[in-house]
Amino acid sequence: MKRVVFNQKGGVGKSSIAVNLAAASAKRGWKTLLIDLDVQGNASQYVLGEQANDLAGVETFFQHQLSLYSREPIDQLIHETPFAGLSIMPSGAGLLELEHKLESRYKMYKLREALLELSHTFDRIYLDTPPALNFFSRSALIASDRVLVPFDCDTFSKTALYQLIDTVTEIQADHNEALVLEGVIPNQVPARANLPKRLIEELRTDGLPVTDAMLGSSVIMRESHAQSKPLVFLAPKHRLATQFEAVLSELEGPI
Repeated sequence: MKRVVFNQKGGVGKSSIAVNLAAASAKRGWKTLLIDLDVQGNASQYVLGEQANDLAGVETFFQHQLSLYSREPIDQLIHETPFAGLSIMPSGAGLLELEHKLESRYKMYKLREALLELSHTFDRIYLDTPPALNFFSRSALIASDRVLVPFDCDTFSKTALYQLIDTVTEIQADHNEALVLEGVIPNQVPARANLPKRLIEELRTDGLPVTDAMLGSSVIMRESHAQSKPLVFLAPKHRLATQFEAVLSELEGPI
């Protein structure tokens, strides 16, 4: 199963969701790979800290696609994290410099080819994407089975969500007919606010797969980032950690 966490809008908790769902999958005993395609490298920093800056990963993988010479096996670009069952292919600061070269040489399908190979090794693969529709996010959508969309419950986000759905539909039609919009995940939902509830119901009325499980907000998430420890490991009994587990249960079924 290959899931991409995607939203063209920044600041919606995309990396936090990708990391914690991947970590929760590993906790369940599934061998899980997290791939960080965002040049900012937030997901990489989240699970590896500063060590992520020194490791070959996604940037090296795409550099190899431009080379005519022998390439390192892809498993050398995948690194174990301190968390059992969770591995990562970290981001790289040079990704944006590669983008034009990759586009001009039609390398959009190379990630899909790699993930087909890695699917024999990993039970679950999660991809974190940049907050833009660029070469890397398109590659992730082409390579994945399911799309998860964080939704931060405001009117602007609702408008952006429908634009995103058009993008997913285009990718389905042109590149990946098996791609499924699996879940719209309400994130940073205030406990006592009427607008988020109304927006969520409007999305459901329109037939969108909004998850019943919702994610709140908490300062503990910042602590989780600072300690480079996914919340589901840092504080497994915290309300927000159990919400991440509930999202995964809704996607996968209960343990």
